[in-house]
Amino acid sequence: MAATWEFHLPVTPDDLLRSGGPGRYVVQEVLSARELPAAITAFRATFRARGALAVLQHFDPLYSLLHHFRALGTDLKEDALELMMHVASHHFNELPDILGDSGLSHADRTAHLNALKMNCYLLAGLVEAFEMETYKNSLLEVNPGGKNKKNSTKISGWEEEREPLLRLLMQLLQLDLRQLWSGLVVEEEFVSLMTGSCYRVLENPNIGLQKYRATRETVTHLLAVALVHYDHTFSAALKITQMLQHFEHIAPVFAQAVSLWATEYGLKSLVGELLREIGQKCPQDLARDVSGMKGFAAFITELAEQIPALVLSNMSVLLRYLDGESYMMRNAILAAMAEALMQVLNGDQLEETARGTRDQFLNILQAHICDIHGFVRSRVLQLFTRIVQCKALPLTQFQSVVSLAVERLKDKSVVVVKNAIQLLAAFLSNNPFSCKLSCTDLAEPLKKEVQKLQEMKDRSRSTAVSVIAPEEEWEAMLPEVKAATQQLFQPWEEGEEEVLEVEETVEGTSQQITGLLRRLNYRSAARLTQKALCYFKGKEPFSSLTGENEEATILSVLKRLYTGSCPAENGEDPPCGNSSLETEEVVPEEQSQTELVKQEMLVQYLQDAYNFSVKITEAMNMISKMMYENCVSVVQEAIEFFVTVSQFGMPQALLGVRRMLPLIWSKEPGVKEAVLNAYRRLYLSPSGDSERAKAQDLVHSFSLIMVDASLGTIQCLEEIISGFVEKDEIKPAVIQLLWERFTRKSQCSSLEQRAAVMLLGMMAQGKPEIIGSNLEVLVTLGLSENVCEDYRLAQEVCNAISKLALNTKPAQEKNNAPFRLTQNHMLFGCLSETVSKGFAQPSTHWIPFMEAAVSLIYQLAEGPEEICARILQVCSQQALEKLQEADGQKNGPEVSPSRVSDGASSLPTFLLMHLVSLVGQVALQQVAYLEVSVSTELRRRRILKEEKTKKLSDSSMKKQRPRSTGNETSMELELGLVGASADDTEAELVHSICERELLDEKHMFSAFVPLVLKICNNPGLYSDSALSAAAALTLGKLCMASSEFCDSHLRLLFTMMEKSALPSVRSNLIIAAGDLAIRFPNLVEPWTSHLYARLRDPCPSVRQTTGLVMTHLILKDMVKVKGQVSEMATLLIDPEEAIMGVAQNFFSELSNKGNTIYNLLPDIISHLSDPNCGIEEESFHTIMRHLFSYITKDKQTESLVEKLCQRFRTARTERQYRDLSYCLTLLPLSERGLHKLQDNFDCFADKLQDPVVYSCFQSVLVRFRRVCLKPEAKVLAEELEQKLSASHNRGLDSGETCQEGSETPMPGPAKRKPTESSHRKPLSTANRDEDFVTPQPRNLRNHKRAQKRRPPKKAVISFSSDEENSSEDELSGELKEEETPTKTTPITRSSARRLR
Repeated sequence: MAATWEFHLPVTPDDLLRSGGPGRYVVQEVLSARELPAAITAFRATFRARGALAVLQHFDPLYSLLHHFRALGTDLKEDALELMMHVASHHFNELPDILGDSGLSHADRTAHLNALKMNCYLLAGLVEAFEMETYKNSLLEVNPGGKNKKNSTKISGWEEEREPLLRLLMQLLQLDLRQLWSGLVVEEEFVSLMTGSCYRVLENPNIGLQKYRATRETVTHLLAVALVHYDHTFSAALKITQMLQHFEHIAPVFAQAVSLWATEYGLKSLVGELLREIGQKCPQDLARDVSGMKGFAAFITELAEQIPALVLSNMSVLLRYLDGESYMMRNAILAAMAEALMQVLNGDQLEETARGTRDQFLNILQAHICDIHGFVRSRVLQLFTRIVQCKALPLTQFQSVVSLAVERLKDKSVVVVKNAIQLLAAFLSNNPFSCKLSCTDLAEPLKKEVQKLQEMKDRSRSTAVSVIAPEEEWEAMLPEVKAATQQLFQPWEEGEEEVLEVEETVEGTSQQITGLLRRLNYRSAARLTQKALCYFKGKEPFSSLTGENEEATILSVLKRLYTGSCPAENGEDPPCGNSSLETEEVVPEEQSQTELVKQEMLVQYLQDAYNFSVKITEAMNMISKMMYENCVSVVQEAIEFFVTVSQFGMPQALLGVRRMLPLIWSKEPGVKEAVLNAYRRLYLSPSGDSERAKAQDLVHSFSLIMVDASLGTIQCLEEIISGFVEKDEIKPAVIQLLWERFTRKSQCSSLEQRAAVMLLGMMAQGKPEIIGSNLEVLVTLGLSENVCEDYRLAQEVCNAISKLALNTKPAQEKNNAPFRLTQNHMLFGCLSETVSKGFAQPSTHWIPFMEAAVSLIYQLAEGPEEICARILQVCSQQALEKLQEADGQKNGPEVSPSRVSDGASSLPTFLLMHLVSLVGQVALQQVAYLEVSVSTELRRRRILKEEKTKKLSDSSMKKQRPRSTGNETSMELELGLVGASADDTEAELVHSICERELLDEKHMFSAFVPLVLKICNNPGLYSDSALSAAAALTLGKLCMASSEFCDSHLRLLFTMMEKSALPSVRSNLIIAAGDLAIRFPNLVEPWTSHLYARLRDPCPSVRQTTGLVMTHLILKDMVKVKGQVSEMATLLIDPEEAIMGVAQNFFSELSNKGNTIYNLLPDIISHLSDPNCGIEEESFHTIMRHLFSYITKDKQTESLVEKLCQRFRTARTERQYRDLSYCLTLLPLSERGLHKLQDNFDCFADKLQDPVVYSCFQSVLVRFRRVCLKPEAKVLAEELEQKLSASHNRGLDSGETCQEGSETPMPGPAKRKPTESSHRKPLSTANRDEDFVTPQPRNLRNHKRAQKRRPPKKAVISFSSDEENSSEDELSGELKEEETPTKTTPITRSSARRLR
């Protein structure tokens, strides 16, 4: 049946409801949803009868289905979809025969064309409807309920049918459909209809998932058919560009599709079209369209990875974005350049044009390492990392890129720093120079080869003259020779004599003439030749040719003589001989030039390697300081970098490996794990063929770390190694080798033997049985008779054995007694004997060994006080015997410098020092033993007894017990009163023992106290520095025992701390005072200012010790944080790097204690800006930059702005104005902060005449404008700037201060005190006793402060003992009773105040 109408594809579905003209199909009736099932059934029946052309009669019901699609049930929708696919598939099977029928009538062709359009329109409509429903359901599935969940399960049927439907459409397009359009071009609307379904499917956000891979491939091939056969290129470029701009997920899909079309279908022109479309977008408009910007950037990046050559050929259209605002587009284009460098412009066989492009791209990338946006800088560093890993970076560019990477280590952006470290690590791993990059190892060969190159250049320069052929030289000199020859035929001038004579032989004359020519004496040579022609007539080379005049003959002879072309007398053929000589000369010349080029290349290679090593060394110094940054990722990268560096044999790597050790205590799990992994890679994977060789390598590596290592480094390494042992990561062969080294079964040095014991002790912390099973071996060999030869080995043996005491921790938690050895154990016998024997021998290592031995006795022995008492008794007896011997042998008044004397008797200094040190160590360990071990044991026994009593009482009173007693007992148990009172009783018992018995006259310590006090009180008599230090430390240890003894001797202790000229004494007393501040805080609190005073000590070691002690005391709230904490801030500018590190660590930890730094900042600023403080302005800036980096909260910033503005009113000097204004520049000002500045303008308006103050406020506004986005805030900033400018100009014009609205007049400019060259005041070695005033008790000071409350006065910090020299006799250190504190109040611990 022939159709009398034609189906036109509508622009919108409603177009089919309106008549568009004669002969166009119009939908007659839109059926209701209830009528659709019957209509679909009728359509199915007609389809079975007529085939695909049935749609011509039943199009309206299907159109109605699309019209009511949202209201229909899922079953009906799926039935309609299945039916339409059957219809389209049937039509596809029929179309090949129909298209191949040349006799097809016009009516049939029109009917099939209408059917094809209708079928495709309906299928496209179903795709659109199902995709829309799928998208809406996916939005509802965020929290799917019952109904939504049901719909989502049913809609999955569409996902199964989608790919077959798209495949069917692709098959239809693959047919030569032009026959249906009478051989003409297929109408564009039909192609758009088919491709529109593809684009609609690609809009699905989930299309990129792996499970939809088949759907993506089908869509890609369908679009490829449209591009190849239906001229869809231009439309596709526009559509893809639009979709990239609106759908972020689509970029990878289209990148893969475009890559496929370009490679498999030859559609390379589409790449250019797409990139041109993107390049023609306005950068300013694109900068506002963030979504479009992301899509384009992702597409360019993905496309460059897959087809870099095609992107490279169209790169020029994208370069304009490098200067645009969008950092994402810059990143994408730079990534495309990097891909081109890695995949296309890589290798040594590039043409000149390609080399130029490569260098241009590299220059662009290097320029953007310093891009204004941190993400771009970071991205470029990542790209360079990939380029280096792919070995695509030319050697000529290595040095410049490395230098840029090192510079980026100073970047403010954490991500940039992290990627810079990764790039440097990649440079190291892929460097073309050497596996060993030590500057020291490279410098020597470089110097040697440079010298060799210079020698070769000198030789080539000397032979370069003979390289020119003689004939060429003759031609050059011929004009001058002719002129000289012509002068022979002119008249003689007066005074001119003929001095040259012809030689007897032809050879002699020839050489003489040649020599004259070489010396450029042409006239003499010509005259001599003229004579020779007369003298040697007919003889070669002086034979003339017939017909030549005399001038020509002379020139001919001169030429032959100079060029060596004359025939010899012996009749040989000279030209041949001369030719062979030239050949012999040319060959060595070529060889020398080749060798010179090779040598230059070698020198350049060594120079590049050396420069690279220097840069890496510089980077290592910077990266090592980053290990303690707050950013975990930077710390991890720094650790990884040093692992890489250590593999290339750089000597500085060991410093970095050591520096990362303290990070094992980090609270960040990622950092701690990074350290453990680093040491695993460095030390647990040693090289070697056998287990023995690997064990030797591992032991040797760990031993290197311990060489000259500090105690802190050893403790960190112990934590790491013990962790490895607990996880069985260290092989038994290693432990076996360590025991062999200790027992000397394996040949090793004493240093290696000591390192073996230390390593065994570290491993025993993880597994104490390593030591416990070989305790007898350790005691026998480590504490034998030969121990006097190496006390350090014995000390390490004691430390290793002490690891057995670790078993007490789990034991105490149970009901078992702690692990202790009996007094008659061989260990304590050996220790007692060794300590006693070494007591009378002068050795610098005896005291550390003795301290380790006494500590070990108290840790492991039962009744350790008895063992140590015997040791003290024996050593005291030896001292008395020595004293008696000295009295008996005393013959004169002379006393040896190595002996101390009080006028009646003398004793070796070392012996007295040994005795004092022993007393102090035993006293300290006795206190620790009572406070820790005895208290713990008493508590354990009490708990055990209570548990037994409770069991007995429960069993006996199970049946009946008084209710009242039960209630009281339960109440006490609930409140914890029973255990608490028992704990108090035990603590009081231990306290009473320490207070009344340890230093009582009946106790042995009382016999040594006068000796210690005498040494401390008489520094002139006992002048030995080691003895003074030992006595001072012992005094501090004795003070730990009793608060009464401590109170009565605190003034002596602090007097020594102030007046002693020995840094070791001051350091020891600082440590002792720190311990006393924790044990007796109320006693030490009045002396706090003297502790702070040591922060200005001239000795660096004392300052560092004080910094560490004050850090512990302040962070543990044992010292009240006052304005004196500014003394800690001065350490931030200390010339010693270690002391700066202590201060930085202090403030970093203090910043974690709430708002502490915020609360302290105003006082710190006031103290440091005071002219009497002595802090220079630049140093003040350095301190403030560090402290203000901890102010991160907006409320803190706003409050500080107000406080700093208010301080302008009380500032007295210009320096204080400048300091306050500089502090304001360090605050990240917000809009509210700017309001605070505006509100307090009157406080600083009169100070704006100072140009420094004015510039600071200007910089504050400049920083605010950078981050300001709101228009009203910008207006406020402009108003404030006008007021600033007006106040500043008014001050400049009138020379008077602006007092408008100011409550306090500006004081006159104060006279500035001359600044000292150093920020520290000198510490006098001795002060007057009247200057050293005992601090008043707190209650008295509070009373005086209350009396003087009006008028208010600022507190002034003074340091009583740092200024003046003492005129007193240093031999005397007597105490004044009236200067000793008589009453103290309990210390008030500081707490973080709540920010208001």
